[in-house]
Amino acid sequence: MGTPDFAVPSLEALLRPDFQHIGRVVGVVTQPDRPKDRGQHLTPPPIKLLAERHGLPVAQPLKMKEPGFLETLRGWSPDLIAVTAFGRILPPVILDLPPRGCVNVHGSLLPKYRGAAPIQWALINGETETGITTMLMDPGMDTGPMLMQERLAILPEETAGELASRLAPLGGRLLTETIQGLLGGSIKPIAQDAALATLAPLLKKEDGVIDWQEASTEIVDRVRGLTPWPGASTYYGEERWLIRRVEASDTGDSVAESGTILAVTRDAVRVAAGTGSVLIHELQPSSGKRLAMKQYLAGHTIKIGSKLTREPGPPIAS
Repeated sequence: MGTPDFAVPSLEALLRPDFQHIGRVVGVVTQPDRPKDRGQHLTPPPIKLLAERHGLPVAQPLKMKEPGFLETLRGWSPDLIAVTAFGRILPPVILDLPPRGCVNVHGSLLPKYRGAAPIQWALINGETETGITTMLMDPGMDTGPMLMQERLAILPEETAGELASRLAPLGGRLLTETIQGLLGGSIKPIAQDAALATLAPLLKKEDGVIDWQEASTEIVDRVRGLTPWPGASTYYGEERWLIRRVEASDTGDSVAESGTILAVTRDAVRVAAGTGSVLIHELQPSSGKRLAMKQYLAGHTIKIGSKLTREPGPPIAS
């Protein structure tokens, strides 16, 4: 069971020839096709495309308790269900179905960052390390006993998208090692310490609004954690910018109000933060594509002393 690109290495690992003596994939469950991009064309999830290339049966239930879907699942008679970034909560009727249980690949060092967006929140909170945890699923939100865990250092300028691309193959490898160890009896479930648990709730677009009163390092961490989605946003007058690449700096005008544009150079715009300042190196205007600041400045003027704000304002005269 999986849906986005993050889940693809997990299914690929289960389909490798050297894993077939351990277990065989009998079916794939993913979310329904969704409208995508400006054309709103129905687009299949990446996991569906991979499954179809390998001739695997695919189920895409709208609801997890649909009688037809449950009948299909029972017909597959799975000994174990592997779950990576599926995006749905499994009800007890599914959790109790496979004799070996449901094994989940989670993108954090549990019990930290339980929830739908562990990679993003780790970056937003300034973590320098994260990892993958495999666990036996129970009815709670990522509360089941842990099976295996592997750590991974977060790179200094890494975004959520980039970090997810490094974690996903690790998740695939750990999934196959976990299943092999679980079936062979070499891995024993370990209960999580609930006292150490933190949450990583699903991100909303409003989580991306930049508060320029935060310290420069906090703003940079938020931009990294919200790239590529939902994006860290701010307004220059009436124009909405998605800020794509930034750098924290100790330099800043202590008397300037937060959000004030302090300087414009060939490659960056310096903005006053609550502490220090932020250098904006790349942005994406609402009507265009992602641009290096040099590219944006080739066709736009940015006025020193103007302010970046949370809400749209009147046009700023050049």
